[in-house]
Amino acid sequence: MRMLSHLCFYILVNPPLLFLFSTGVPVEAQPLSTDSRWVVDESGHRVKLACVNWPSHLEVAVAEGLSKKPVDVISKGIVDMGFNCVRLTWPLFLFTDDTLASTSVRQSFMNLGLIGSISGFQKNNPSIIDLTLIRAYQAVVASLSKNNVMIVLDNHTSKPGWCCSNLDGNGFFGDKYFNPDMWIEGLTKVATIFNGTKNVVAMSLRNELRGPKQNVNDWYRYMQRGAQAVHTANPNVLTILSGLKFDRDLSFLYKKPLSLGFTNKTVFELHWYGFSDGNSWETGNPNQFCGRIVNNIKRNACFLIDQGYPLFLSEFGVDMRGTNVNDNRFLNCFLGWAAELDVEWALWALTGSYYLRDGVVGFDETYGVYSWDWNEVRNISLLQKISALQYPFRGPGYTEAAEHKILFHPMTGLCVKRMSVPEPLVLGPCTKAEAWSYTSHKTITLAGKYLCLQADDMQQPAKLGLLCGDASSKWEAISDSKMHLSTKLKDGSTVCLDIDSNNTIVTNSCKCLNNKDHNCEPGSQWFKIIDSTRRTTDKNFFLTMNLMVRIIVQNLFSFIQLWHI
Repeated sequence: MRMLSHLCFYILVNPPLLFLFSTGVPVEAQPLSTDSRWVVDESGHRVKLACVNWPSHLEVAVAEGLSKKPVDVISKGIVDMGFNCVRLTWPLFLFTDDTLASTSVRQSFMNLGLIGSISGFQKNNPSIIDLTLIRAYQAVVASLSKNNVMIVLDNHTSKPGWCCSNLDGNGFFGDKYFNPDMWIEGLTKVATIFNGTKNVVAMSLRNELRGPKQNVNDWYRYMQRGAQAVHTANPNVLTILSGLKFDRDLSFLYKKPLSLGFTNKTVFELHWYGFSDGNSWETGNPNQFCGRIVNNIKRNACFLIDQGYPLFLSEFGVDMRGTNVNDNRFLNCFLGWAAELDVEWALWALTGSYYLRDGVVGFDETYGVYSWDWNEVRNISLLQKISALQYPFRGPGYTEAAEHKILFHPMTGLCVKRMSVPEPLVLGPCTKAEAWSYTSHKTITLAGKYLCLQADDMQQPAKLGLLCGDASSKWEAISDSKMHLSTKLKDGSTVCLDIDSNNTIVTNSCKCLNNKDHNCEPGSQWFKIIDSTRRTTDKNFFLTMNLMVRIIVQNLFSFIQLWHI
């Protein structure tokens, strides 16, 4: 007991939980390549693309927002929000139509009757407004480079304008505005112009192939030509290839791999939105639908990871107002999937508003990171959620810690950690997550320790204990989502991990297991057991010792009481 009292002096109290954006490790942009499923730098260390989309393909053919903010302010803001990369879109005609290419920014606004935007552009970016449209695009790339942001150049459309529909003439090779030879010419020109701009690390060949003309044979024919043309003109960049059906289907590659004359430079991209499946997230059971869609994605794209290619989720996003049930349910499922696979990604979109979209001047982008006036972050809680994904969980060069598991909570973007003894387990930043092992006996044990996660009672905090052989210490991922971690109490009742209003880890009755229940919200009970070699904040030795001594003493007291009885 004297030893116990001495050890209590060493109890560590963590500082208050601060939700800060995770900027991860600063990335010095340089030629990137691939090592199996990972993107790596010249030293062979993994580089995770954590991007935001910056549209520059609409009618004005200028990066959005430059009438609201100076370009360097926007570039710096991207870094401050934790993104290390921008997927910068461009229309093909900007680099193949000499008349459009030689038009000045000022004249482009005037041609569209957007006189009101000119004064704001003149005030915020006077050095750009009288440049040609191509030079203005280069100025944005230069600003991003100056702020050490990696850039993925994305050919979004041919004709400048909003994307995408099946019948807009931009969807597939041979469409009205999609001449394959002109496309190859444009790719070659862009690759050549930015050869030597080291922050331009990748080129995405074409966004969301789609429409009635799409077919697998032409996909191979032209995408292989496009990839080869880009690599020949600029062998430093990664070539990123999209699939069919609005970039949701790459399944045809399962039986017939791509054939290219170069290696270690190919990445495949995928898009995933809540609205991709209509309003099924809202009208269906979230567990059931999450499981179904994740299985579809495995069949349509995830096999490429097993084949040794990086997978870039180059577009996902949600209504930033937070009131869209369909999007909110989708996001919880998406974050669990993205964290588990540790994929590259790009959020749609940076844009607070557009100069002109669908005929509407100043169109408000409800999926935009910025508010309409570009002065504030529209939904800071969402940026907090995705901040955990801005840093690699694992990959070449990331051997900061031995391989272990972390318990990730998609609804909050946080991970399970200890505060101090005797306080319970709580959610906190994933940089401070506990390192766990998940054993063949289905126990969740502190890595390298003899303490395992146990259920105490219904609506009570989960705890760490030494007796790891009973039913309350065995955890299984149940439900179609595979994100309910379930165990049994001593009375035989089934409970699932959950969180309370203080983000304390508790156990409650499992939600939404009945697939006919469409109105339940299982998000608080969704946890993912994720592989990681990311360094976690290792608690002081005495913290663990103190906890173990307390458990031993408690068990000893219980034994003595039973013995007296």
